[in-house]
Amino acid sequence: MVKLENKSKKKVRIGILGGTFDPAHKGHLAISESALKIFSLKSIMWAVTNQNPFKKKSKNNLKERIAFCKKIIKKNKLIKVKYFEDIIKSNKTIDLINFLNKNKRYELFFLIGADNLIDFHKWHKWEKILKKSKLIVFDRHGYKKKSLISKTYKSYGKKYVTFLKFNKVNISSSQLRKI
Repeated sequence: MVKLENKSKKKVRIGILGGTFDPAHKGHLAISESALKIFSLKSIMWAVTNQNPFKKKSKNNLKERIAFCKKIIKKNKLIKVKYFEDIIKSNKTIDLINFLNKNKRYELFFLIGADNLIDFHKWHKWEKILKKSKLIVFDRHGYKKKSLISKTYKSYGKKYVTFLKFNKVNISSSQLRKI
């Protein structure tokens, strides 16, 4: 009698770093490269949004921001710059995750900075984001304490949120826009 092998398909681990990227910077790249290594991700998608609902209008237009993202990541073939809003007709993270989850082969890792964890509970359907992807939070200078006492972390903690100590890159898009 021949024993049949279990040919279960292993999921492809994909990271998502979303934002306006206004402008993209070495911090985005450092987070992405760390996530690729730490979580053995196949690739990372920088999902550029036309407008973050929590921020003022972007200084640079969408085409300029996408072009600059591509310029920054050009040496890293595992990071892809994507714009999904024209396909999914939404700028909501949960809609992007639902769209990507249609491909049952993906295991999604959603990457954010600690500053975003503080108000994550204000995101549209934030609890569904936690349940449909693995939330990876990268420490950012000055945000650790607030993020670890955030509603999201207090409610879901280590079960749904992975908080990483990170050799912080002391730069942000907000700082760069002021230059």
